Amino acid sequence: MDSTDKTSRLSTRMMPYLAILQHDLRALRASRLVRLWLAATAVLTLMLALANWSNFQNAPLIASLLFPYLVFPWFFVVVVLGVSPVSGSRAEALADGILSRPVGRCEYLLATWSARVVLVWGVYLLVLVPVIALVTLAKRPVPEDTVTIYGVATALFVVGLVLTFLVSLGFLMGTLLRKPLLAVVVLIFVWYPISLILSVFSLEEFSPISLNQALCTQLRQPWRQVEGDSKVNINKGDKDAVPSQFSQILSVLSGAKPKPKAAKPEFFEAEKFDDFSLLRVTLGYGLPTLMAVVLATLSFYWRDL
Repeated sequence: MDSTDKTSRLSTRMMPYLAILQHDLRALRASRLVRLWLAATAVLTLMLALANWSNFQNAPLIASLLFPYLVFPWFFVVVVLGVSPVSGSRAEALADGILSRPVGRCEYLLATWSARVVLVWGVYLLVLVPVIALVTLAKRPVPEDTVTIYGVATALFVVGLVLTFLVSLGFLMGTLLRKPLLAVVVLIFVWYPISLILSVFSLEEFSPISLNQALCTQLRQPWRQVEGDSKVNINKGDKDAVPSQFSQILSVLSGAKPKPKAAKPEFFEAEKFDDFSLLRVTLGYGLPTLMAVVLATLSFYWRDL
């Protein structure tokens, strides 16, 4: 009897959270920003896959498909989605609903944060999973690569974790600054220099650029290491085939034919990331995500509406 009462009370307490979550998801799905982002990321992913179809092995090709989500250009979309619900006119319109109805500030904040995380993960996986399956299952004119299901799943997980962190960071900055445009500008001018500095030290636990470089190692990682084989085999094709991802994406977006350049073997140089630790990367992005959500919740709870 007590367990039934507890379940009933829990479901009653969860009703405002679930109602806001469902309402926000419907509103996000209907927004032009999300629809344009879905179409743009699908087109860019297909173009990158086709452009490198005959040049890259499976691991560097998949890593190049993940580059736009980790570094450029989808950082802007994810941050804007995170900033919008707790800043500007949207926050002012919430005052009446929060102060006069049975909806708490924390319930609203966590529900809107969850809605954006679910949406970002949904768009990301909806586009990437089919293309990665096509890349790994198709017969391509490149040497065979040892990409594993475990490696693909964990790579998708850590990239999704970075996207969750970016949503949470946008939430925090939007709550503190209250002006969405200012929050986005501050994040751009703070996040990119920090990422570049950390990438110099090959810190994949904190820099998305270094994480993208390390994904080739993780994509080939088996579920269990074979005894006596502590390191993932390094494919020479990684060193000979991968150019600068940033310039390549700009050339795809602009439609201009890139100038022929010598390959840059250091971008996906696997020796630097032989000690890649999934646990360290998860903690490196998971703990700041939790801290950002907690700080945003406290700031939103104490501020005047």
